[in-house]
Amino acid sequence: MDQTVYRFDPLAMTAAAEGRPAAPTRGSGASISREPRIGVIYNPRSHRNKGQDLDCTERPGITVAQPDRREDIASALADFARQGIDYLIINGGDGTVRDVLTMGQAVFGETWPALAILPKGKTNALNVDLGAPAGWNLPDAIAAYATGRRIVRRPLSVAREGAGDTPMLGFIFGCGAFTLGVEVGQDAHDLGFFNSLAVGATGAWGVLQALFGTDTNRWRRGTPTKLNYLPSGEPMPRSEHGDPGRRTLVLASTLEKMPLDIKLFAPGSEGIRLAVLDTARRRIMGLAPAILLGWRPEWLAKGGFHQLSAESFAIEVGEPVILDGESFPAGTYVVGQGPELTFIAP
Repeated sequence: MDQTVYRFDPLAMTAAAEGRPAAPTRGSGASISREPRIGVIYNPRSHRNKGQDLDCTERPGITVAQPDRREDIASALADFARQGIDYLIINGGDGTVRDVLTMGQAVFGETWPALAILPKGKTNALNVDLGAPAGWNLPDAIAAYATGRRIVRRPLSVAREGAGDTPMLGFIFGCGAFTLGVEVGQDAHDLGFFNSLAVGATGAWGVLQALFGTDTNRWRRGTPTKLNYLPSGEPMPRSEHGDPGRRTLVLASTLEKMPLDIKLFAPGSEGIRLAVLDTARRRIMGLAPAILLGWRPEWLAKGGFHQLSAESFAIEVGEPVILDGESFPAGTYVVGQGPELTFIAP
């Protein structure tokens, strides 16, 4: 028998009186609703998690899981699904989000609960895009189910050819200088730089290396890379500059806003947005700050910097790639788009 308890919900009545959105309702009465069933994935190892906020979860209808391993995430999500949760709160950084979304495919398929992401990791790019403040916490996220904005995003779906694994779901994929930047970013974290500060510090370091390093410098030599649109198989554009078998930077994302509000992608582009740098020409690198602020001279693509979009693409790469902050082996990857997900933000 369904044990759902229906009650008069003062939050819903107040929201209606003020013209704000209320939580979804069940039943025939406009003022009758049930409290949402909430599942919380709480990563105790995330940078800003110290066992905080958990007191607010000690009410009926909220279940907290603190998985020690990735495998434990799958069982926690399966338990949430059996409970019929309406709302999944992920308390962790971008890597935690990637793991939860990847494991959740087998559990939720195309029918996901609403999601909220708390900025508790060393990097929180998804939260920047969703507009959640740095101090957004678990009590805030619980309250936002009734009053928050609902934002739809599709993650990247990244599958390594021949691996036979479930495709990974994440939001920022890249290689070349991006992989180097993530490695340097670990050092930036050790020095106390996090979030947008870490992005700025590693970006500045990479520009300096590309400007003043020799052609053997790893920031300048590029990475063996082949890029093709799918399903057509058509090669992606490439300029005449540099080794035609290498690219200095490939970055792909479905996010609309990047950390520091850098303008990597073409305005108004949809689907998978790509920024591709063929080679680290000093002319391009010297103008990088202006380009990242949105300057778009007509010669930019011929000069070797491409802003592209795709429904899906294939990339064959000779060095490790990065998905949401974690390194994965060289190989051939198919990058597409995952399910539409609804995120709640303040």
